[in-house]
Amino acid sequence: MDENFLKKMKNSLLALKKEILRNLASESEDFRNIIENMDPKDLADIAADDIDRKTLEALGTQEIKRLQLIESAIARIENKKYGLCARCSKKIPRERLEAIPYALLCIDCKSSEERRNR
Repeated sequence: MDENFLKKMKNSLLALKKEILRNLASESEDFRNIIENMDPKDLADIAADDIDRKTLEALGTQEIKRLQLIESAIARIENKKYGLCARCSKKIPRERLEAIPYALLCIDCKSSEERRNR
């Protein structure tokens, strides 16, 4: 992979990382506000607040997984392993990396994995 493309992808990954960290911080603040601002309510309202909290937690978990994938991709750039499928070691097409900069698998391996998980 050429250096310009790697720089572009690293910048893209760093921007995604920054966005996720900002989202997690705001979700954490929203979550804290929900808890602090709870008034004595009837059971239906409490259940709705509980669902809101669980939704925020689930979003946070997904974002943390994405953050880990981004960190891994940045490490692969630094270790000169970026753009190689983690399963078959073939090159991942640039188009796929531009769409999903933290992709671990080539399209064939990802499709195979998704078919197995159905």
